[in-house]
Amino acid sequence: MNWVLLIIAGLLEVGWAVGLKYTEGFSKFWPSVWTLLAMLLSISLLGLAMRDLPVGTAYAVWTGIGAVGTVIVGIFLLGDPASWPRLISITMILLGIIGLKLSS
Repeated sequence: MNWVLLIIAGLLEVGWAVGLKYTEGFSKFWPSVWTLLAMLLSISLLGLAMRDLPVGTAYAVWTGIGAVGTVIVGIFLLGDPASWPRLISITMILLGIIGLKLSS
């Protein structure tokens, strides 16, 4: 169950990272509300997952899911570049996440 919480927390991190773009410096009310809510839920679920998972593993997986997910959303929805070096780097992060999961 802790891994499920951690994955949800990571996906919420993607939501708030992308949401930051739409807050326009927290000057837009509703995007700011949803972004702050996603932040709160993400950190809360991370904390719950850390009750039984090693802190280094949990934090690295959380940030990895957030980084990979945010890059993917940026490429497909926001027009960010999808160069080979970026894609290879994201693949390495993903392999690291899988490695941490398999070793825990």
